[in-house]
Amino acid sequence: MGDNGGRSQDSDPEESQHERLQRNWAELLQELRVTQTGIQLLAGFLLTLPFAARFTTLDATQEAVYLAIVLDAFAATGLLVAPVALHRGVFRKQHKEWLVVVAHHLARGGLALMSLAFAGAVWLVYDVVVGGGASWVASMGLFALLVVLWFVLPMWARVTDED
Repeated sequence: MGDNGGRSQDSDPEESQHERLQRNWAELLQELRVTQTGIQLLAGFLLTLPFAARFTTLDATQEAVYLAIVLDAFAATGLLVAPVALHRGVFRKQHKEWLVVVAHHLARGGLALMSLAFAGAVWLVYDVVVGGGASWVASMGLFALLVVLWFVLPMWARVTDED
């Protein structure tokens, strides 16, 4: 996520702390809307699989991976939705800075779980369709790509911006 937990250095020098926190919160909510859609679509898709005819052909490993992916996808959804629940809990209590910082960390955790859920789903699909090493290559390749795009690249941008 582009926001760094309410400690943004890119704000207008005339922007008050309250205005900065409001902007950070609004940006974070917009980012969460995007991520929530992706993980909720995956979670919904995963819930339909046991009702498909081919699902009964999964071996024990595939079933275990499927159940782990379902749990992971819903845990990611929980982390990505949690900032909304937190906001309801502290509404009008003057806890915006705390809320922005905690929501930032929840969003990063949600993205981490989301990357695992996506990679796991790719592993399962590839393992069922082609089997063998292709499932590991595809899932680990996707996982590496998501880690680079979602975590390494933002960290690199943050480090190079400080120079």
